[in-house]
Amino acid sequence: MHAVRHPAVAGSFYPADPATLRRQIDGFLDEARTSVEADLPAPKAIVAPHAGYVYSGSTAALAYADAERRRDEVRRVVLLGPCHRVATRGLALPGARAFRTPLGDVPVAAAGGLPHVATSPDVHPLEHSLEVHVPFLQVILDSFELVPLAVGDAPPAVVADVIEALWGGPETLVVVSTDLSHYLTYDRANAVDAETIEKVLDVAGPIDPRRACGARPLNGLLEVARRRGLAPELLGACNSGDTAGDKQRVVGYASFALREGASGEEES
Repeated sequence: MHAVRHPAVAGSFYPADPATLRRQIDGFLDEARTSVEADLPAPKAIVAPHAGYVYSGSTAALAYADAERRRDEVRRVVLLGPCHRVATRGLALPGARAFRTPLGDVPVAAAGGLPHVATSPDVHPLEHSLEVHVPFLQVILDSFELVPLAVGDAPPAVVADVIEALWGGPETLVVVSTDLSHYLTYDRANAVDAETIEKVLDVAGPIDPRRACGARPLNGLLEVARRRGLAPELLGACNSGDTAGDKQRVVGYASFALREGASGEEES
């Protein structure tokens, strides 16, 4: 087992300097906190994007500002994201004892014996879909352990079974990492992403991987939502044309929250 999974995209997707990184995340969170609905339960699970922070950090912060309200209780984060660099079947753990970012090391929780989960160190070293979330988690939570799962070729029911096995109680937060459409024009991306967002809100998967690069972990979470009667809530959406890119080839982003014990609509 490797001692540490070292950061691969510090200095490119997010700042490598710890003070600059924390300052940037704090700025995103300060703005996002104004949108938190304090009368709703804090989320059990969130979905957030994984692009460079200048592109998607403000959207990701909407989910993390909401989850921050569980700071005193969360001690384990189950983080699932897609494989961009190395293809794999099933789900892969990194085989490391710690996950390092410029803000320090996060211990990796023991998670042996899970169905369809292997230890595959070669899948993780260059994968950014998990890494970019860890600094946000380090800012919004106190001490916690991480279960970092790269999701490869796995059907929704398999991913859902793994999430269910790790669901736990109030000590566990589930995070799914995904962007939406890639490299469409601005207007076309808005239309396609609106359809994808509607499917997520209707818990009407499966989502096509061409519409969300993290479709496999997302579809697993949607299957859990169906089983448990949870309704995803859209926290915010945009694309790179709204933040730091041009509008000819954009990438879409959205954040969602899934809450346990949220009250439904009041009877009229």
